Order: sequence, then C-alpha cells, then structure tokens
Amino acid sequence: MKKTLLFLSAFTFFLTACGGSSETTETTTTPTAAAKPAMEEGELLIVKSDCIGCHNKENKIIGPSYLDIAAKYPSNDENIALLAGKIIKGGKGVWGTIPMTPHTKITEDEAKAMASYILSLKK
Repeated sequence: MKKTLLFLSAFTFFLTACGGSSETTETTTTPTAAAKPAMEEGELLIVKSDCIGCHNKENKIIGPSYLDIAAKYPSNDENIALLAGKIIKGGKGVWGTIPMTPHTKITEDEAKAMASYILSLKK
C-alpha cells in the first residue's frame, strides 16, 4: 500500500511539474493583459511627474481636480497650448491664491500631451 501511494504521489508530482505550467501561465497572463488598458501618453506623463502632490483626477487637493479643469476649458488647440504653458511656467490667480509651481524640465510636447489628456476627461 505504501509503495502504491508513493508511486501515485511521484506520478502526480511529475505530471504537475512537466505539463501544467505553460498552459496555466498562458491562460493567466492573457486575460490580465487584455483586461488592463494601456495609459494614454499624457496620463503616463502625469503619473511620472509631481502633479499628484497638488492635483487629483476627481478631487481638489491644493490645485483643482483634472475634472474641474476639463469642465472649465473646452478641448481645443488654443486651450491645450494655454494649459501647457501654465504647466511649464506655473500660474496664479485662476483657481485661487496658491500659485502653481513652474515645471521647467517638462517639454512643450509633454505638457501638451498632459493638457490634452486632462481636457479629454470632460464629462
């Protein structure tokens, strides 16, 4: 009886080790990769920057939420350029007395991508 149990345990271990891993890995990675959409360029730039210290997508922190910004400015080239300039140079007075610090290391193209993403959130 002990020999049979030992043989079945070894056989089960062998089948698990040899055959199950590639099929399981393929099945588990495919749905996860398909379920998680890629971030837009502007959103990714925002996540990598220090924006989250003052802004949030839905709630005012120190500065306005991205949804509030999107509600205030129509999405067009003029407003994207305006907001990109504010991201780079900073600003004061539009949303209150606390100034937005300049972000001089962000390029104009990056700032425009960030502004485009924010304005795309308009409901």
